Amino acid sequence: MNTPTFSRRQFLQRSSQALASGILAAPALQAAAGMPRSETLVHQLYSSLKEPQQKLLCFGWDDPRRLKVDNNWHITPQKLRDVLDADQQDLVRQIFDGLHSEEYKKEVWRQFDQDNKSDGGFASSSIALFGQPGNGQFEFVLTGRHCTRRCDGDSEAGTAFGGPIFYGHAAKGFYEKPDHAGNAYWFQAKRANEVFQALDGKQRKLALLSDSRDETGSKTVKLTGKKKGLDGIPMTELSADQKGLVRQVIGDLLAPFRKEDAQESLKYIEAAGFDHLHMAYYQNQDVGKDGVWDVWQIEGPSMIWYFRGDPHVHCWAHIKEKV
Repeated sequence: MNTPTFSRRQFLQRSSQALASGILAAPALQAAAGMPRSETLVHQLYSSLKEPQQKLLCFGWDDPRRLKVDNNWHITPQKLRDVLDADQQDLVRQIFDGLHSEEYKKEVWRQFDQDNKSDGGFASSSIALFGQPGNGQFEFVLTGRHCTRRCDGDSEAGTAFGGPIFYGHAAKGFYEKPDHAGNAYWFQAKRANEVFQALDGKQRKLALLSDSRDETGSKTVKLTGKKKGLDGIPMTELSADQKGLVRQVIGDLLAPFRKEDAQESLKYIEAAGFDHLHMAYYQNQDVGKDGVWDVWQIEGPSMIWYFRGDPHVHCWAHIKEKV
């Protein structure tokens, strides 16, 4: 009788399928059954960690690093290549992959690999796990240049993506050209500029401001709870057709991410009131002075999505059900 042999990737895939079916016996792993694929793999990763690895990567739920966000940082000093074996690194790759949509994950990988190439690629990123998968609240966070992603199985109640996230891209150098050639996320700004082009003169005066917010880590996406007095034009000043264009922008912002997170984000945006959203463009940060606005944002009482395309793309997002 011939005994089949499996590659490492095939073994991991079969293991994760077994987890989702509740076949494996460990209680923490059984608790992953029925969760989205990335959450299931977080359980598997956690259970694979040896005690020295746990001391470096695992922290309490209330650790302040859990909800931190920045444009280029490492949540732990140890990079993947320094602390995880090859199988565990592959699990992290699968977790990250599963947080993105089938349509856009190829572009997300291209961006991540390009932006982190000089530091060693994906293995140069860092992770941390908060709480304990299978025993209440837990959250997995991955960080690197132009990347903060989270996976929490809805442990952080009323919060899309498990907390604030960051993505970006410097496609062809630090200072991108006005057309942002090769940028994985510039399509989002092109859609936002379609909204501006649809505005009349009075509306443009409300929407177009001078300078945007500063980038100051987690403070960049601090939510105000305000329904009025936010930057830009409120949705109440737009026609039904113009609101439809804004909804298309939001759809493009969510397009790179998995269905579960996109749907949760839309639910919270609608719950807080679509008409309470404001949309702003910033003329003092116009790359190439071509009237195509590189820096813009959508903000509401419990959400902010800030797109800063000068000198290259930085995107900050934070969406909650309420503040």
